[in-house]
Amino acid sequence: MPKPIVAVVGRPNVGKSTLFNRLVGERRAIVQDIPGTTRDRVYGTTDWGGVEFTLIDTGGLQDDREIDAESLTEIARNTKNQAKAAIDEADVIVFLVDARSGPTSGDHEVADLLRRADKPTILVANKAESAVRRDGVFEFYELGLGDPMAISAYHGTGTGDLLDKVVESLPEAEQVEETDGPAIAIVGRPNVGKSRLLNALLGQERSIVSDVPGTTRDSIDTELTWAGQPLTLIDTAGIRRRGRIEQGVEQFSVIRSMRAIDRSDVVLLVVDATEEFTAQDLHIAGYIEEQKKGIVVVINKWDLIEKDAKTMDEYKARAREQLDFVPYAPLVFVSAKFGQRVHQVLDTALMVVAERQKRVPTAALNTLLRESVAAHPPPSKPGKWLKFYYATQADVAPPTFIFFCNDPVQLHFSYKRYLENQLRGQFGYTGSPIRLSFRGREDGR
Repeated sequence: MPKPIVAVVGRPNVGKSTLFNRLVGERRAIVQDIPGTTRDRVYGTTDWGGVEFTLIDTGGLQDDREIDAESLTEIARNTKNQAKAAIDEADVIVFLVDARSGPTSGDHEVADLLRRADKPTILVANKAESAVRRDGVFEFYELGLGDPMAISAYHGTGTGDLLDKVVESLPEAEQVEETDGPAIAIVGRPNVGKSRLLNALLGQERSIVSDVPGTTRDSIDTELTWAGQPLTLIDTAGIRRRGRIEQGVEQFSVIRSMRAIDRSDVVLLVVDATEEFTAQDLHIAGYIEEQKKGIVVVINKWDLIEKDAKTMDEYKARAREQLDFVPYAPLVFVSAKFGQRVHQVLDTALMVVAERQKRVPTAALNTLLRESVAAHPPPSKPGKWLKFYYATQADVAPPTFIFFCNDPVQLHFSYKRYLENQLRGQFGYTGSPIRLSFRGREDGR
């Protein structure tokens, strides 16, 4: 089910990104050692009081540090466009203002839009670290958006009350119409050939195909039967890199794509074979992994590549290096334009669906655990050996395993990865993430 969307809007330099990082809980990068991945990220999934939602940092769509005096007019227009897009797409708006500067003309412009919108809006005065600033937030009543909340995103003061207000303002969970069979989302950067791939799969011009990036603005659902299996294809708007996102509604096409990922079972990540993997490709793959969805990487435009006997193997090696955080993702090489190997796309996606539903007998699982521990005992603290008692599969889609041991805190992440690799080597799970949970013996009673 799609998560509700909370968008943080406001002028540059009011602290949107600081608040985003505070509410998400950490400065998270999808992929380590890749320049710009943390800075470029504009979304995060968080929860408060057991309620999960997606937070959007509109500050990430415009780098506040790159502003000069000549850009003020452009910034005012862009800020207004961001607010318009947030009004259209988000479920709750957090309107952030600066307690140090007081209300500005830019604040009034955004407030005018928000007052006319039928969306829950929370007015938040940031940088209110001192008592004087907290007392001064009454000035923001003139924006006509109700009681301003005084917070300090940097220090975390007042953010708990803000989260309470956010959760209180969220709409009731949207009931998504049930469809027969799995939902398969087609996502990727603009102009990689998503709509052309959809048309090739359907054998008809279901979506507009254009060489202008970003033609598809909304997600389009298509129901069909493939190899006797009913399924739903979701064609999404392209996700652009931050610096190339046009101001306005296309900024929030990224939200529609995220919502499509949220309600899918398997995601087809389409990349362009003629280009190197970009940070945005990796961001999308990272979001798919975070949401624990099945994944198939579709290498499109393979017809444009000059090939020899080693070309595909060399490309696979580069792809595996870039996508090392989803090593289980199958790669399918296609030409959507000419229909080459496109049948393999849905065949592979349905195989991933089946892998996500696979259950392992408890006896077989515990045999594997004993053999794995015997072959490679877990590192232990002196005087306290780390012992495993048993394991069980708790769920499917994604496959979820619980391991009971005497001291879960001792477990190093590398040993967890070792156990995951052992599971995959024995039972497969191609294209699907696996959840591993480690509990102490008292939790298993």
